Amino acid sequence: TLTAPAPFADETSCQCQAPHEKLTIAQARLGTPVDRPVRVYADGIFDLFHAGHARALMQAKTLFPNSYLLVGVCSDDLTHKFKGFTVMNETERYEALRHCRYVDEVIRDAPWTLTPEFLEKHKIDFVAHDDIPYSSAGSDDVYKHIKEAGMFVPTQRTEGISTSDIITRIVRDYDVYARRNLQRGYTAKELNVSFINEKKYRFQNQVDKMKEKVKNVEEKSKEFVYKVEEKSHDLIQKWEEKSREFIGNFLELFGPDGAW
Repeated sequence: TLTAPAPFADETSCQCQAPHEKLTIAQARLGTPVDRPVRVYADGIFDLFHAGHARALMQAKTLFPNSYLLVGVCSDDLTHKFKGFTVMNETERYEALRHCRYVDEVIRDAPWTLTPEFLEKHKIDFVAHDDIPYSSAGSDDVYKHIKEAGMFVPTQRTEGISTSDIITRIVRDYDVYARRNLQRGYTAKELNVSFINEKKYRFQNQVDKMKEKVKNVEEKSKEFVYKVEEKSHDLIQKWEEKSREFIGNFLELFGPDGAW
């Protein structure tokens, strides 16, 4: 049972002590001794950690029967230089990875391009990533040399979910989220909202509250009318029953064959 997050590579002494002999993919798939797990490396930015990230890491972890998954996470400086601004800072992104069930070890400040020295230092057998060429830092594919060395193992991307997709949703529905956070106590300054927009959003929130109150009143009124109609129906039904009973009793007393 997992009871603690994955360790950071620079804070743990749990290093692979077995002689690091090069494995082929075929050997790794057959299974390795318990004390010699296949060391699989996956890297990325992992901003706004989501199900697509988790699925990729699950695939990397389960590529071979006996695997140890190391995950490299690039720093803010490196990411902002080569890819762009992130929503989460590096510390938040490191911590998100540590709490993913498939991760055995997290490598902070991972390199953008994997060098032979880095691969040797961490005794990496294979690198897992989706097979789409990743063009960056002046290269058509930063994993090209890994593929040529026979150390690359492909994973499948999860369509329909990505960090860019999530950011697009937030940008598209910016007004909705700004109003939501104003309601929750955030200030216009924290949300970088102008004075005029703040007043507009607060007015819209008040209008929504009034609409909700009117809706509640309408629903309660409908419920009240329904109860009145229900009671009226019961009263009419009872009155009809009593009337028939009264008429029957009257005829018994005063009819042609009545007691009188």
